Amino acid sequence: MKTTMIIPSYWGRKKVEGWKEIDAVYDHPTPLDEEGTLARILSSLSILRQQDFNLVVIGVATAPDIQEEVEAKISSIIKEVRSNVPIFFFSHSHLAKVHQYLKKKNQKRFIPMLKLRGYSNVRNLCLFLAHLFGSEAAVLIDDDEIFEDPLFMDKALQHVGRFWQKERVLAVAGYYINPDDNFLLKKKISPWMTYWNTVETMNRAFQKIIVEGPRLKITPFAFGGNMVIHRHLYTLIPFDPFITRGEDIDFLINARLFGYKIYLDNKLAIKHAAPPKSQPLWRQLREDVFRFIYEKSKLEAQQPSLGLQKVRPEDLDPYPGEFLKEDLNEKIYRSHLMLAVDYLSQGDKQGAIECMKNIYLAETKAKPRVNPLDHLIKLQKNWQELMAFFASEKEGANVCKLLGYLK
Repeated sequence: MKTTMIIPSYWGRKKVEGWKEIDAVYDHPTPLDEEGTLARILSSLSILRQQDFNLVVIGVATAPDIQEEVEAKISSIIKEVRSNVPIFFFSHSHLAKVHQYLKKKNQKRFIPMLKLRGYSNVRNLCLFLAHLFGSEAAVLIDDDEIFEDPLFMDKALQHVGRFWQKERVLAVAGYYINPDDNFLLKKKISPWMTYWNTVETMNRAFQKIIVEGPRLKITPFAFGGNMVIHRHLYTLIPFDPFITRGEDIDFLINARLFGYKIYLDNKLAIKHAAPPKSQPLWRQLREDVFRFIYEKSKLEAQQPSLGLQKVRPEDLDPYPGEFLKEDLNEKIYRSHLMLAVDYLSQGDKQGAIECMKNIYLAETKAKPRVNPLDHLIKLQKNWQELMAFFASEKEGANVCKLLGYLK
């Protein structure tokens, strides 16, 4: 099975410069004056028994003014790695060439679908690049992980594209092993989490889906940094750019709406050793507020006339289902009110203000301005047409040559 592994690598300004308002928000982009984790995962490729695949590293800059530095930094890291796996690099300058090619082909309508800003757009480029290489399977990995299982790729490709219990498996998600060699989240539970305890809810989901048999089971959650997607699915269903965080679970919801299931493989694990998140807690929660309200609205917009598969919040229990129900706004209000009190007790007035702003945003700007389901249906149609355009071996080869991937 022809396979492409894609690893996005997020980079931000030098540590002394910090984060600016114009910068994209990611969990922990590597400062340009640090080494980061990319070299670590590339070096760990050597442990894999099955190395018959292409690897693309996607370089993502948090802001336009550091794109050249980011590309130079990642290029130097890739050059220093010794690997039997062919490694290709794709970043902002490469994307500009793809855009130019689409303009030349009078296909400018596809350009807005190929961007390098925001998690969902980056994931879509992962799928696009796998398609460009003519791959049957796209293996999505993150750069803050480490391969420790020599059979990881054997397991990753064991079921995708094949039948399991009379259904064809088109997407398989694995899970993360933390530095303490446990898959459960370990985080101090604070009083404000009484109404927003994602940690406890996620751990219940992990226990149910990861621990219990059988090996493959339909899952309500997925990890975007450990996911295998077959061409028959990734050419049909895109990640939704309106989702700025939690794009992996949103992709799962989108797939279900169109009648496709994602399975979790409880043998497919990868070590996840991420740096601390660089954004303040209130900002992380703001991203969650927007995405849960958006997904709840998407589920509420379902109509039999649309011909999609019915998906209820209960179908996604315990996580994310418990955050997609009628009490979502109450959860937001109560949890942020308590967190604001915590911030004030620590003398952080601005943190408290931002918590109250989150409550305000939940009732205003977080509410989708467009029907999320109508948007998804249009997005899916456009994505399918984009994939069809590049399904031509000639078009794929032309762009690969343009990017320097083929001689």
